[in-house]
Amino acid sequence: MTGALSIDGLSVQGAEAGQQARPRVLFVSHTGTMSGAELVLRDAVRPWAGSTAFLFEDGALAEALRGAGIEIRLARRGTGLSGLRRDASVLRALPKLGRLAGLALELARAARASDVVYANSQKAFLLSAIPARLVGRPIIWHLHDILDGAHFGRTQRVVQARLANLCAARVVVPSRAAADAFIAAGGHASRVTVVPNGLDLELDTRSPAALRAELGLPAGPLIGVFSRLAPWKGQDVVIEALARLPDLRCIVVGTALFGEDAYAAGLRAQAEHLGVADRVLFLGQRADVPRLMQAVDAVVHPSVDPEPFGRTLVEAMLAGVPVIATDAGASAEILDGGAAGTLVPPRRPDRLATALAELFADPDAFAPRTRLARDRALTRYGAAGMQQALSDLILEVTARA
Repeated sequence: MTGALSIDGLSVQGAEAGQQARPRVLFVSHTGTMSGAELVLRDAVRPWAGSTAFLFEDGALAEALRGAGIEIRLARRGTGLSGLRRDASVLRALPKLGRLAGLALELARAARASDVVYANSQKAFLLSAIPARLVGRPIIWHLHDILDGAHFGRTQRVVQARLANLCAARVVVPSRAAADAFIAAGGHASRVTVVPNGLDLELDTRSPAALRAELGLPAGPLIGVFSRLAPWKGQDVVIEALARLPDLRCIVVGTALFGEDAYAAGLRAQAEHLGVADRVLFLGQRADVPRLMQAVDAVVHPSVDPEPFGRTLVEAMLAGVPVIATDAGASAEILDGGAAGTLVPPRRPDRLATALAELFADPDAFAPRTRLARDRALTRYGAAGMQQALSDLILEVTARA
């Protein structure tokens, strides 16, 4: 190791690092809405103040990136494309082909002014890959999805994997589960780098009782579900489990972000039908999630389909709250096979109800597991570690290019 390049406190070792200047990064995102992938990007760009973000639309993400010192370039033809579902057929995309072609030209011009393109979503990669290749710029794809049959059709999986094999210098995934799915879809294992999502949590020092009083939450056994409202997130399973536990209340935090309003309305109808509407509090999108997590007795992560990561899990672990999660996707990886939390099968409200009953019957028995979970989150899933790993990767790719 003969050199090191330091970027805002982060460093990368190696001969290449000592020889190259700070690269110009073009971060690309298709949506302005803040969800899991966008929260990761918000933290990932912090070492790269002065770089540029190419966004398909304005919104909360643009504001957050500006706050991190990133120059924002808004696409002239990107508005409305975030509404094109990631699992949409080719026929549904046909009316937008003219706009997509114009957007690709905009991306090519922006990529030419950069040293490396960093696509932070599936849509961002699909639209950036060819333009970046045409102007001779390496592209990194941060894949925040699991490329499996639960989320994508076979043709879509194959097309994405082959495009990555052709164009991507590296494919970043947040878990081994996401890496395995990419490889199973036909992606080259040599392209993949696993970088777990990292985050920091600012905790409140007050007691859960004090927080509940301030937040207006009810006394007694209380669980929380923290996620956008979507069928594959499984909030309906929690409501069904609640009907089996008459003394338990639940807060549901999150809203429908991507055309899933019918599911959100269905959850309220389900709670009415099962007679638990007075025990389910729908709080909508909140900016005080850490305090809400600290105020509940347990966090439930009920996804019915495999998740590529599980930011909610790590937040709950950092908050020191017991976690019950479905064993789908990366949950077992994050919870160390169940040593740092409780794993239940997906789509099984009976098993979820049993796990909750066991937790509330003897909370002290879960304390060692909860302490282990917090230690694991602090050592494995910090924002600084993620930023360092991604910065090293960007420098490695630009050095090779």
